[in-house]
Amino acid sequence: MSNLRFRFLSVAFLAAALICGLLAAPPFLAAQKPYHIVDRWKVGGDGWWDALTADPQAHRLYLTHGVRVDVVDTQTGKSGVPDDGSMSLGWKLAGSITGLHGTHGVALDDAGKFGYISDGGGNAVVVFDRATLATVATIPAGANPDAIVFEPATQTVWAFNGRSKDATVIDAATRKVVATIPLPGKPEFAAVDGKGTIFDNIEDKNEIVRIDARGKKITGEWLLAGCESPSGLALDVAGGRLFSACDGKKMAVTDAKTGKSLATAAVGEGPDGAAWDAAHGLVFSPNGGSETLTVIDASAPGYPAIEELATQRGARTIDYDPIADRIYLVTAESGPRPAPTADNSHPRPAIVPGSFVVVVIGR
Repeated sequence: MSNLRFRFLSVAFLAAALICGLLAAPPFLAAQKPYHIVDRWKVGGDGWWDALTADPQAHRLYLTHGVRVDVVDTQTGKSGVPDDGSMSLGWKLAGSITGLHGTHGVALDDAGKFGYISDGGGNAVVVFDRATLATVATIPAGANPDAIVFEPATQTVWAFNGRSKDATVIDAATRKVVATIPLPGKPEFAAVDGKGTIFDNIEDKNEIVRIDARGKKITGEWLLAGCESPSGLALDVAGGRLFSACDGKKMAVTDAKTGKSLATAAVGEGPDGAAWDAAHGLVFSPNGGSETLTVIDASAPGYPAIEELATQRGARTIDYDPIADRIYLVTAESGPRPAPTADNSHPRPAIVPGSFVVVVIGR
């Protein structure tokens, strides 16, 4: 065989192998940067924000926003960021829930009827009608309820109280408090498996607890190795894995059955949330400090990041809509940080009025 023919066949073989490899690879791995910002919805208003909750079936997005919860209609969102960099006006604010004192999170029942707001400033859980957005009940909770979840197997609402370091358990049918569960430290984000088990990060103890919702008791207390101040929490129900967002650009991966540490993934700076995409086996970390979204391939050894998408300063909380296949972040512009005082060693900078925005991310 001549050298020329050998080289031709070698090149042809390599090209064919490369094409076959790309066709066999999952779509999100074949592309180097599968995600991009598809829109920015300028909500406006004043004040700080915390968690956000997507309702995929109703096409709504609930945004905790200081003393109110803003509700966005996600179906009217316009695709594509304008060329001039301005905010899209192709969305609709479905309404707001007002009369609150300092909101942190929103949980939704499984019947599509009611929602539950952790009103930290009011030490209460506020129940609202999802059709009208009218408040229907205010239920006293512990001190500064923060994370909140609806547990479907027991039809209960769990508010995790940051200052009193306990969980208020509410019967959804009677809207009465049925238990208060002491916790080993300050609770952060929580997650449910839909079968009667709840998990919650304990921020000041660098651990995670497992709770039996039926027995209303803690059944596991696990140290998160190499994780400082765990906040955001995502759960892979089918795979039995927990993903805790930590300080120091880390995400702890934990076995949800045994509490064993499985890995520590690298993320950006300053996450306060985490989200799981079951269809594609991906974990998302919104990094408010580094102004990025880390996309982690949870099916690959070592949990590698397949993308570090530039987002916006302060975009640190997240929710994922599996029906629309959209990632939602929220943030706002801020001024300079004030000097520390004796009463406040970490003062927050002032928010620029009218700059509150939803960052919409997709493929």
